[in-house]
Amino acid sequence: MVEVLGERLSERGKPPAQADDGIDYRAQPESYQSGRGETGVFHVQPYKGELLPLWTIKTPALARESAEAITARYREYRAVADFVGMDMARKYLQMGYTRARRYASRKGGRKHGPDGEALPTGTGDPAKAEVAAIFAAIFAAHRQEVVDDPEYQRLKAQHQRLVSRRSPA
Repeated sequence: MVEVLGERLSERGKPPAQADDGIDYRAQPESYQSGRGETGVFHVQPYKGELLPLWTIKTPALARESAEAITARYREYRAVADFVGMDMARKYLQMGYTRARRYASRKGGRKHGPDGEALPTGTGDPAKAEVAAIFAAIFAAHRQEVVDDPEYQRLKAQHQRLVSRRSPA
């Protein structure tokens, strides 16, 4: 970590992940900040421990099973009004697409070489393009259930109110 103008940044110049591995976000949901994209997928426990074993982009067949298993877990979280779990499941579905696209575009999935220069596209694994299409199709098919779901939106608004009350003004 480096410090620039009082803000801690990683060596790549980005703020550190917002999630703390030591917090049980099920017991302390008010500590969870719903970020953009895939923020926190590898830090928010116990959800990481529940969802990461389900997530894979190795083959198209495994990706299909993975996406369906994560969607099923989303439904379980929804049944008990667990917004943090619902949001994390959404992120894992989204990550299935974005990571597979990265591996489909570039060999090894790396965007930049050791020198920091952008690596060429078109060198990736064609099977990963199929995996990305599977996650994209399943996410699109379940978008209404997962993102546009009125219950998800209601719980998200409720969670945001809880977090804003907790944050110093």
